Amino acid sequence: MLPMMFLTKLVAVVPEASISLPNRPVPALDLNRYVGKWHEIAHLPMFFQRQCVDTISATYSKNPDGTIYVHNACRTDSGAMDDSEGVARCVDGEPGALKVRFVPDWLAWMPWVWADYWVIDLDADYQWAVIGGPSRRYLWILSRTATMSRARFNELVERARQRGYRVDKLIMAAPLL
Repeated sequence: MLPMMFLTKLVAVVPEASISLPNRPVPALDLNRYVGKWHEIAHLPMFFQRQCVDTISATYSKNPDGTIYVHNACRTDSGAMDDSEGVARCVDGEPGALKVRFVPDWLAWMPWVWADYWVIDLDADYQWAVIGGPSRRYLWILSRTATMSRARFNELVERARQRGYRVDKLIMAAPLL
């Protein structure tokens, strides 16, 4: 098993010819509108989500110190709910970029416990969001509702593909309409 510090440095190799949209955070993100509950529609495979089968959600709320409280939950194949708590902080000068961690506070001083959380695509009315990062190793398609239209989903997947994400590996977490 590779040390976590090394894993955070891995970079996906994506042919330049396949990238036609820049992979960067959105230029504006209103955290007051972003907080609340989001339902996961699909994600790229991640070790820490291996037990999740459906009913996946992320709920964000503002902490008094300006950070964001993160509560992730999902249903496992046994039918039980699994959850995790974390914290996110803003990245100076990049409104759509956050750093998130799911380790205890006493480990927060270590830079490698913070992962990139970029909002790379966002509905003007904050009804859906696409989350990625500089490595393109992870991707989440989120919605304020527990379902999404197939047309909207296909549009978001195509834009993620144009940013260099391996959308052929997406795992569906919710039904499409």
